[in-house]
Amino acid sequence: MALVVLNDVVKRYDSKLIVDHVNFSIQEGEIFGLLGPNGAGKSTTISMICGLLKADSGEINIDGLSAKEKPLEVKKRIGLVPQELALYENMSATDNISFFGKLYGLRGKLLKERIQEALEFTGLSDRAKDKPSTFSGGMKRRLNIACAIMHRPRLIIMDEPTVGIDPQSRNHILESVKTLNKLGSTIVYTSHYMEEVAAVCDRVAIMDKGHIIACGTESELRERVAHEEKIVVKAANITPALINELRQHPRISRVEVVQDAVEMYLPSSQSELQDILFIFAKHEGVIASLNIEEPDLETLFLSLTGRTLRD
Repeated sequence: MALVVLNDVVKRYDSKLIVDHVNFSIQEGEIFGLLGPNGAGKSTTISMICGLLKADSGEINIDGLSAKEKPLEVKKRIGLVPQELALYENMSATDNISFFGKLYGLRGKLLKERIQEALEFTGLSDRAKDKPSTFSGGMKRRLNIACAIMHRPRLIIMDEPTVGIDPQSRNHILESVKTLNKLGSTIVYTSHYMEEVAAVCDRVAIMDKGHIIACGTESELRERVAHEEKIVVKAANITPALINELRQHPRISRVEVVQDAVEMYLPSSQSELQDILFIFAKHEGVIASLNIEEPDLETLFLSLTGRTLRD
């Protein structure tokens, strides 16, 4: 059963088209990833699902309810973890969670139970009385999640929840996503980090310039670029002349330089390896390692758009 359905949704800011006739559905109980670079339209789409923005046209239905006709009923079913922190810095962690709980109508004993539950789930019980102004960035992100889940929403939306945090907090949040899903919540997870979406999501929609350009499971999406391979060569002395010659090779569709590595995309690498090694030797590029990688979501995005998620 589809919990979320978007049908031909459009959003403009002034004359600029931000979300361009978007269609997708999210099944109850799944973790659905919305992947794309900054500016792709992900956050605008999420804001319309939550009712924070109105669509210019099209229909959004949550749990069988129209977001346009019954916005308050829809909002009761949603917990939002926004990209920008939504916390009161000079209120304690407990008071922050309590504030959001009261907005959803929780009172008395039930409110206290849910506050404790949210603090325990996010690992903040020992900081319950402390103010967010004393927290690290990762702890603030976890408190943001506590505020969003304490009313046990059917749909939890996490919009870039790991931006600017340390690896330990990032891993904690990714594990929290999986746990919340096992407890019964449907999750929408937006990111421009391919590896995060691949790690937690059942299905992925790839968004670029306001369009959904692909949607499916990771294996389904991989099949769309199964004919392509990615070669990653780590080397010293990567010169402009070396890169230029690689880019002129008729079988190499794309060459990217990422720190001390050269990433190349081509239909089949086996027959071209000798050419690649010759070009590196010709330009005195000192190879430290060479790996052939299977197609991934980054490769798919490149294949569909001609650019990488890092762009």
